[in-house]
Amino acid sequence: MLRTALKAVQADAEEASRLPIDTILVGDCIDHMNALPAGSVDLIFADPPYNLQLEQSLTRPDQSKVDAVDDAWDKFDSFAHYDKFTRAWLAAARRVLKPDGALWVIGSYHNIFRVGSALQDLDFWMLNDVIWRKANPMPNFRGTRFTNAHETLIWAAKSQKSRVTFNYEAMKLANDDTQMRSDWLFPICTGAERLKNDDDEKVHPTQKPEALLFRILNATTKPGDIVLDPFFGTGTTGAVARKLGRRFIGIEREESYINAALKRISAIRPGVFEALQSVTPKRKETRIPFGSLIEQGLIEPGTQLFDLTKRYFAMVRADGSLVSGTHQGSIHKVGALVQGSEACNGWTFWHHDQGGLSLPIDDLRTGIRAQLDLLSA
Repeated sequence: MLRTALKAVQADAEEASRLPIDTILVGDCIDHMNALPAGSVDLIFADPPYNLQLEQSLTRPDQSKVDAVDDAWDKFDSFAHYDKFTRAWLAAARRVLKPDGALWVIGSYHNIFRVGSALQDLDFWMLNDVIWRKANPMPNFRGTRFTNAHETLIWAAKSQKSRVTFNYEAMKLANDDTQMRSDWLFPICTGAERLKNDDDEKVHPTQKPEALLFRILNATTKPGDIVLDPFFGTGTTGAVARKLGRRFIGIEREESYINAALKRISAIRPGVFEALQSVTPKRKETRIPFGSLIEQGLIEPGTQLFDLTKRYFAMVRADGSLVSGTHQGSIHKVGALVQGSEACNGWTFWHHDQGGLSLPIDDLRTGIRAQLDLLSA
């Protein structure tokens, strides 16, 4: 198993050496993605043109101009033209993703439904749509519609069979030990984080907040993973990737954005490796059966186990089973039977006496697991 893992690490290192890691590629995203090796990146975050179809400039009630998106890169001749562009870059993205890779794409009501349709037509597998609810959205100055206070993100796997990275436990811990929901509240990019030019104007009209990318990369990548952003803009993805110990490939054609991104990313110091690790999912931890504790002499046959309140007791038998009155079986089965419950986590329910302290038997399992991890490191 260790040899197999080492071969996988070596293969990843060789693959990475052929990629333009931590680099901004200048030019068309479709051409550059098609030139990258197939199956070479772990995650793609895409913030494509929204095709806002603005027919005239926006003004506030005092007639001052709203700094909206009116750049040439957001203009398309027709929906058909936009759809053709969308399918082309998504096809290129699919080719460059690893088999277990995934894609995030963000958009507004102008484009996200068209993008979603294209994703499904190209056999991506939808995982979630996430609502980014803006804490400080731009008002609807004309008073003709509801304030547009959110954008939609789609998280999709390369295929239905893809085993994508999802750091569920890390997200739960970040959310005060509550399962993370698909509606996220973040402010739009403002203040010191908003990049400005020498004339104190926004460098990019739709710069995304780093908090949004921080959550995405923390949730769906691992340290060392390669993240591709085909619409790199001012480099939010690259900046957050660098902070979190991920590698990035950016693609951008606008010179002003590239210059701002290079300056921004060069000022970031990568995080400390140990601080970037996520909680190991329980299902991926080394399995330690209760019988191992007995075999290694950590618990003797005949030891009395008890619950935290010492209401229930059970005796350990040499084969790793417990007996409590007429109940017998595994630590989980007997724990459930004595309580009259359908299920029980015996590792945390049963305790043992150690120097006058009542400690869960899970502590003993943790000790064995740590020893095994050291031996396999």
